[in-house]
Amino acid sequence: MPELAVSTWSLHRALGPTYRDLELHDIPRVAEYPYGQGSVSLLDLPDAVAAHGVALIEICHFHFPRTDHVYLGMLRERLATAGVGLQTLLIDAGDISAADDEARERDLACIRDWIDVASALGARQARVIAGYSQPDDAAAVKRSSAGLAALARYGEERSVRVITENWLALSMRPETLLAILAGAGLCADFGNYNGPGKYDDLRRILPKATSIHAKADFPEPGRMDAADFRCCLDLSRAAGFSGPYVLIFDSAGDEWTHLEQLIEVVRPYLSASDTAVDEIWRAPLREMG
Repeated sequence: MPELAVSTWSLHRALGPTYRDLELHDIPRVAEYPYGQGSVSLLDLPDAVAAHGVALIEICHFHFPRTDHVYLGMLRERLATAGVGLQTLLIDAGDISAADDEARERDLACIRDWIDVASALGARQARVIAGYSQPDDAAAVKRSSAGLAALARYGEERSVRVITENWLALSMRPETLLAILAGAGLCADFGNYNGPGKYDDLRRILPKATSIHAKADFPEPGRMDAADFRCCLDLSRAAGFSGPYVLIFDSAGDEWTHLEQLIEVVRPYLSASDTAVDEIWRAPLREMG
């Protein structure tokens, strides 16, 4: 049965500083402040999430101020105390499709280190970027698929499922994305597709989705495009999706207030699938949008 989760990206202004370096060190990471000082620490976030009735969280790698064993132990304890599970560690850097062998191997080594962090925290999944190459680069597609497969095996040995996402050019075309998967899992992001082909693209990838980034468009603060959001949710239900819906909010306005709006729309989809939405799955796209 689907579950509800929230990503730290949805709270990037509340969290404040970011730490972009992909390499791990035993010292505090260098902070940047593109979103201000923040009002809550990553260690305090599990309690805040639980207070809003959410029991799963995704953490972006750039929200970790430290990755030493002491800090990871504290974070794992805070998650356990709050009753919040770590759904996915999002590794938001690294190019496993790079043509430069040395650069690619360096990034793969860093990603393996982050998978170790995910394992230490008891995360279910680690999300890896498919790469920064173009989708018509057949060699890059092969390198991405091979790298993802190797990382999936590495993660399996550590009880962490490695997944990728329909994000950036290489993995945006459904046919290319599905070719890259190579046994890895998939996070399907509603908001990463747009235009007239959005629903058709989602329809093609949702049967492979192990998690979903449930992102709605907010044309202005407080006003959600609920019709589009529900259509995406209906498609996921019709595809038989049973994983977590991870709330994604990155528009203007108060983060918690808008997350509550997302929760209100998503909550009915956490129950068992409704066979009535099979009509939506089969309907011509012009009738859906």
